[in-house]
Amino acid sequence: MNSSAAVSHELRLIKRREMLAGAKATLPLIVGAIPFGIIFGTLAGPSGLSAWGALAMSVIVFAGSAQFIALGLMAAGAAVPVIIATTFVVNLRHILYAANLVPKVAHLPHRWRLMIAFGLTDETFAAVSNRFLLQQNTDYAHWFYLGSWLAMYSNWVLCTGLGIALGELFPDMTDWGLDFAMSVTFIGMVVPYLKSRPMWGAVIVSGVIAMATLGMPHKLGLIVAALCGIATGLSFHLLQKRSTAAEANHD
Repeated sequence: MNSSAAVSHELRLIKRREMLAGAKATLPLIVGAIPFGIIFGTLAGPSGLSAWGALAMSVIVFAGSAQFIALGLMAAGAAVPVIIATTFVVNLRHILYAANLVPKVAHLPHRWRLMIAFGLTDETFAAVSNRFLLQQNTDYAHWFYLGSWLAMYSNWVLCTGLGIALGELFPDMTDWGLDFAMSVTFIGMVVPYLKSRPMWGAVIVSGVIAMATLGMPHKLGLIVAALCGIATGLSFHLLQKRSTAAEANHD
């Protein structure tokens, strides 16, 4: 094997390892998302959405919370502009995720950035954030992202189909309390980051604000809570930097 072929073979192995690592890192989050996807499939019919419509929504939209909200609004007879506006507001949190990833993916070709934008979910962002934080070499981290996204995407579409099928067999599945698994998953996504005062401040403040603004229309409370959490975390971070700089100058 000549040198160029050996290099090409090594690159393929690296990319494959990154993809498998991305899928593996996302697996615990996928387990929590399984009942969430199944419940979405079971709710589609009673909410007025056809089986093919539910599958198409999971394939094209690929946003769990937005899909559930859309189903609820459809069942309530809301107008299409209201459904679009509400799901748009709920998904505004992805702007925060994207802002975090931009410096890390700006060097990638346009086709890669389009894929990353489409596959940006809470679970994949959590997995990829750990990848960027824990390893210095990020040259092939986008392949890690691809593995995470494909694992999450295929699981979501598969579980939607499974929920559609099971919904006909067990029409009372929505009363089984399976949606609790998703709450546990989100808690599990946050806990590993609770290693500093800024992170604790951001989580506590955003949680309190989210509960206090629960009654705001179109889920605007989520955005308010996120912004307050970011402001708190940034304030703590700046205070820590100022304190560290003052101690260094004193020494």
